[in-house]
Amino acid sequence: MAVSIWVDADACPVAIKEILFKAGPRAKVRITFVANHAIRVPPSPWLSRVQVEQGFDIADNEIVQRVSNGDLVITSDIPLADEVITKGATVVTPRGEPLTKENIRSRLNIRDFMDTMRSSGIQTSGPPPLSQRERQAFANTLDRYLAHAG
Repeated sequence: MAVSIWVDADACPVAIKEILFKAGPRAKVRITFVANHAIRVPPSPWLSRVQVEQGFDIADNEIVQRVSNGDLVITSDIPLADEVITKGATVVTPRGEPLTKENIRSRLNIRDFMDTMRSSGIQTSGPPPLSQRERQAFANTLDRYLAHAG
């Protein structure tokens, strides 16, 4: 079974994209970067990009439509992760954290709680910058997925 990797590229950190740019050709796995803006992808038969129109969840919807059972999706978007997990995909955040059937519900609850706080005027901070440890965790998780898929 040929698996593919789908990247929610709008919010994917550059360091993670660079890891993926190397991993696709090395492992001979198709990686597609989906974004609503132009992104540069090195020339390779294993790497491609899909630019969708601007708009709320357009890139997410494109990934949901294209993903297949067994594919890997790289995203920190919790609702997107929930949808593709339901379709049988594996999800990893850019910080190397697996999102699964077992932990996605609690993540959705936390996300909804934070949305409620923000909409009531409470200031919340975004995630901290990606650390070297998190980059390594992502690379290790990706390597384990590729070894298992290959």
